[in-house]
Amino acid sequence: MIRDTNLRYFLRKQGISPNFVKNPKLMENKKRTEIAELGEFGLIDRLTRAFGKGNPSTVAGVGDDAAVIAPAEGEVVLCSTDTLYEGVDFDLTYFPLKHLGYKAVTAGVSDILAMNGTPEQIVVSLGLSSKLPVEALDDLYEGIAFACREQRLDLVGGDTKASMTGLVLGITAVGAAARDRVVYRSGARKHDLICITGNLGAAYMGLRLLEREKRVLGDAENPEPQFAGYEYLLEKYLKPRPRTDVVEALAEEGIVPTSMIDLSDGLSGDLLQICKASKCGARIYLDRIPIARQTSALAEEMHTDPVIAALNGGEDYELLFTVPLAVRERVMRLGLVDVIGHITDEASGAFLVTPDGSEIRLRAQGFPEKEAAN
Repeated sequence: MIRDTNLRYFLRKQGISPNFVKNPKLMENKKRTEIAELGEFGLIDRLTRAFGKGNPSTVAGVGDDAAVIAPAEGEVVLCSTDTLYEGVDFDLTYFPLKHLGYKAVTAGVSDILAMNGTPEQIVVSLGLSSKLPVEALDDLYEGIAFACREQRLDLVGGDTKASMTGLVLGITAVGAAARDRVVYRSGARKHDLICITGNLGAAYMGLRLLEREKRVLGDAENPEPQFAGYEYLLEKYLKPRPRTDVVEALAEEGIVPTSMIDLSDGLSGDLLQICKASKCGARIYLDRIPIARQTSALAEEMHTDPVIAALNGGEDYELLFTVPLAVRERVMRLGLVDVIGHITDEASGAFLVTPDGSEIRLRAQGFPEKEAAN
């Protein structure tokens, strides 16, 4: 959590201009090199020159028609792709490109972690519009490179194409896992405990905060966004960190979850994915869902319910997983996990249980409707 209370210092640290509506960060560079000046291969060479090989499984990376990856004996390869579209998944008015690069890697890495794997390589594909100078792409790749160093990843390839609809950023993440330790969504069983990492809804409220300030300050001559007191929410939205620490801690404790998924679409929708794949029901308890103080405070300020953000906000990139009841004490010893419910029969459905015992059926979108249990 960011502790510096100087707002302008925080904005500079995050790469956000205090005048972020009128003067996006990506346009502040004094020098502007057009992409056409370098050409496709020159651009690729410039953007990837700082990347090398670090993982033994990386045989060949950037520079050939395809990457060559060789997992160790007894391991399987895991692969996942995420695509982010300007105007749909991010807004460059307030999203620093360094953070966008970092977040894109987090999205890819989180999928590998959710299979109980170790991320090792990424492939980056770009759809580029002429409005972006080469220097802006340098910032984007600086964020990607930082994430790669932090997560011990090798950049092993990519592609660039022209885009008529703004920036498009695709990340393919590749990882490995022991064949007998891969975790699927389909393994949850009756009486398993439902666990989550971190707190929920902060990323969604960070997005709401940025959108509010953009809307309010759109016509201001010298806009001054009001972020003070909500720095944690901005960080959770702009620069979410993958929960590699949790997967490593589970491995050290010898715990293999029975099912797992990363929380990219909100607790309600992602838990329903586990229930669908595992052919089971679930009960989660409202008073056990961790919600950060800043999330609750901003939700109150915006006259909304923080539970909505937790259930349906998405982009938390925490991990939701199930474990047998017998390992409860070992899981709790990790200090990184909250147990919020348990798995039930498929016929009983999936519900949120309120402190007074009422049950609210979980739905993938929108706030769940209150109804009696089946």
